[in-house]
Amino acid sequence: MAKIAYILLCHKDPEGIIAQAERLTAAGDCLSIHFDARSSAQDYATIRQRLADNPSVVFAKKRIRCGWGEWSLVAATLLALREAVAAFPRATHFYMLSGDCMPVKSAEYAHEFLGREDVDYIESFDFFLSDWIKTGIREERLIYRHWFNERTNKTWFYRSMEWQKKLGLARRIPSDLAMRIGSQWWCLRRRTVEALLDFIRSRRDVLRFFRTTWIPDETFFQTLVHHLVPENEIRTRPLTFLLFTDYGMPVVFYNDHFDLLISQDYLFARKISPAATDLRTRLGDLYAQKGQHFHISDEGRRLYRFIAERGRVGRRYAPRFWEAEASLGRERTLMMVTCKKWHVAKRLVERVRNVSNIQAVDYLFNEGSTPLPDLGGIQSTLEKRTRHRRALVRMLYDYWQTDRLIFCIDPASVDLMQDFYNDKARVRLLEIECNFSDDYLIGHARRVGLAGHDTPRETLNRLLPTIRYDVKFESDRIRECDFPNVYRIRQGAPPHENATAISSFFGIPLSEAEEIVSTSYLFVD
Repeated sequence: MAKIAYILLCHKDPEGIIAQAERLTAAGDCLSIHFDARSSAQDYATIRQRLADNPSVVFAKKRIRCGWGEWSLVAATLLALREAVAAFPRATHFYMLSGDCMPVKSAEYAHEFLGREDVDYIESFDFFLSDWIKTGIREERLIYRHWFNERTNKTWFYRSMEWQKKLGLARRIPSDLAMRIGSQWWCLRRRTVEALLDFIRSRRDVLRFFRTTWIPDETFFQTLVHHLVPENEIRTRPLTFLLFTDYGMPVVFYNDHFDLLISQDYLFARKISPAATDLRTRLGDLYAQKGQHFHISDEGRRLYRFIAERGRVGRRYAPRFWEAEASLGRERTLMMVTCKKWHVAKRLVERVRNVSNIQAVDYLFNEGSTPLPDLGGIQSTLEKRTRHRRALVRMLYDYWQTDRLIFCIDPASVDLMQDFYNDKARVRLLEIECNFSDDYLIGHARRVGLAGHDTPRETLNRLLPTIRYDVKFESDRIRECDFPNVYRIRQGAPPHENATAISSFFGIPLSEAEEIVSTSYLFVD
């Protein structure tokens, strides 16, 4: 039976690394870790301490400062690989992972899969004839020496390359190597790894060549494996599922991608969002399961291409839950706080956060800078939030694992209020009625672009009645909608009256409501 030694390159999320190590070794496999020297020494110490008693975990003897596209990534891999070969003599396969990877099959399935054929799994395409490189330099990766990182020192990266061109310093590729390229996420047999390590010990010229190539993690192992192993013993594919956007960036997977991921013909997937806690939990549990049957449909790339070509923005790979269920849920309570003076509503909501355990968000659909958790991109713009409003709010319930949620909303957003009132959830609305001085309304006119700092006073005086009427009109529209469960508090109303409304609206004790109402600066401009 196959026994896997995982080679884990990582640089963050110590708790996730520890959980990954415990998960993989609990299934009978082993792990060699390289933790980037650029990252926190304290995080590294935590990982080592927590895994010190696990005999199936080893660490690279040296930590290297890794940079994307640099030889340092290959050097770190070789350090961890040598440690794994020495520490785990019973390991039959060596599997490259990153800290963002998660299993999408059970350990039982992975062992059986690797035992089917005596082959290596590594992408290995002809460097010059294939179209693997979509953009950027191609031959220049190899024939010129790269001492600078294109991402961190772009000027010197291209300047040094231009100087080499002008001085005729192009170098030759080692004559006995047919250059290959492919994904850096491979799974190699023990004898392949041992042959590779023996080869680089005897061929220092090859090491010198690759040390100054650009992005060698896409060419070093791919070329040497193809050089050392018969072609019929290589499967030119990775066992880690990953997708790239049209911009060359890795696609990130979230909670609603579980069904898609486990149906792909792969053993692992990357990148799994650190915020996708439900997905990580489900995939972690999956790895330990026995007797699990997987239906392989393997449509992931086609589905992504289909959606991307139609310009669909968001996080869709499996059917989104809101397509099957558009409601927030009958058992949930949604509380909308509306006020034209945004700072007043924010203060009230902040006080509610402090005295209760109700989750609250500020102007969710009106202010782009409102702090929100990472929900896969649906939260990134006001346009997306509004278009998928029920989906967004449902995600917030799920993210915070709550059945009660507050958000602020501008009185002009009556259409959004109506939409949420049409939901099956229990919906309430609290309107905060404020006094509006002339100075405040003038400031409002400047904030929304109706007036500037140089607008004459007589022009402002003509604007004021219109602006004041507009504010009143928004409040009247809310009343005309005749929404149920509407509560109101007023600036200048008796504290007990406002406290009673707040207690009923938020479902909190009257004593807490009185504490909120007693906030001296609540209505201050």
